[in-house]
Amino acid sequence: MSDATTESEAAAFRRLLAHLGRRTDVQNIDLMTLAGFCRNCLADWYREAAAERGVAIDKDAAREHVYGEPFADWKARHQREATPEQIAAFEAAQKRHPPHG
Repeated sequence: MSDATTESEAAAFRRLLAHLGRRTDVQNIDLMTLAGFCRNCLADWYREAAAERGVAIDKDAAREHVYGEPFADWKARHQREATPEQIAAFEAAQKRHPPHG
């Protein structure tokens, strides 16, 4: 993989994080239902990719990177209680498409 490809991928990731940072109205449960991943998944993938490259990043630091602030702060300000409809849609989606691994 060329440096230009790696830089382009990194720029796309930063743009995705910025986009999700502006879309605090989109709940993680909705992302999981529709796309099969959420902000927490991105944080896990980021942490795992760093570990593969010999860089240790803990769960909280990875989430802070993805959320743009400590997860607890983001959750307190933006996360709403899931509605029964959201939970039902999520459960149906999980049956159709099991979670990533």
